[in-house]
Amino acid sequence: MTYSGGFGIFCTMAKLTELSMAAARHLLERYGRDVIALEPLAAGSVNSNFRITTSSGEVLFARIYEEADELGARAELLLLDELSQAGVPTVRAIRTGGGDAFCMHENKPFSVYPWVEGHIRCQATVSEADALRVGAALARVHSTDVRRIPAGRFGLGDLRRRLERIERDAPEYRSDVRFIRERLAHYERLREPSLPAGLIHGDLFRDNVLFGSDGIVALLDFESACHGPFVYDLMVTVEAWCYSDGFQDRLVRAMISAYDRERPLTAREKASLPTEAAIAALRFATTRITDYAMRAPPGTPPARDFRRFLARLDALEAGAVRFP
Repeated sequence: MTYSGGFGIFCTMAKLTELSMAAARHLLERYGRDVIALEPLAAGSVNSNFRITTSSGEVLFARIYEEADELGARAELLLLDELSQAGVPTVRAIRTGGGDAFCMHENKPFSVYPWVEGHIRCQATVSEADALRVGAALARVHSTDVRRIPAGRFGLGDLRRRLERIERDAPEYRSDVRFIRERLAHYERLREPSLPAGLIHGDLFRDNVLFGSDGIVALLDFESACHGPFVYDLMVTVEAWCYSDGFQDRLVRAMISAYDRERPLTAREKASLPTEAAIAALRFATTRITDYAMRAPPGTPPARDFRRFLARLDALEAGAVRFP
């Protein structure tokens, strides 16, 4: 099966900021729109997202940035402009009457986009054709020459600071923190320091790719985009798309081969795939704790389990993935 919906429908775990109809109408006046319906959207993490219908029948997607400040939001929205102009399938923000890419609501950036219909794949239905398309699309992102690359929030230093916060604020995860910290240090020592790098998406999971009848309609949510090694981003995407109860070799091979045809991997990059895959697994194990486990109400299991990424790491270290 596929999940049907529009741009961003699966991008937020919970509505973190209230948006009243009166507030929505006031905000959308700046975009020359009259709001007649407002629907909060649920699923994912970090931001508050909404579906808005205007009096003309236009459907829009609206986002309140919960973590990014004005500089971060502006960086993402300018990046979307550049990627769209370069032919990457993205969704550009609608401008206000004054030409701004966003406005402010309760001291948080607020942006509006056209609603794009499409389907989000569930893991059970990801096909080799999907893996080929996603791998090629990611390579095109990496091949795009952009002037503005946002600063990242998930570098190794950032991850270590998150681990310190987990250890301090959630002592029940201290043994996991010790393990993640030790493996992160191990792979940091193995990491090749001069891999080809540039703009990476950083979070190209299944809920950030919309499919239409003829392939990919849009790549979504460039909030984590930053400067980084291209093969790290490739491994993030492999782990997001090619793992269910274990790594699916046919999907892994399809994604990497499609990427390699679009943007040929160097010998050093191919040799670095196992290390970058391990770092990717540790990155998401860490952020799944801070963004899900630590936010889950008492007695409620988190929506996404960090142990799934530790399982990916176990599989990688056991040699379950055959890299080219």
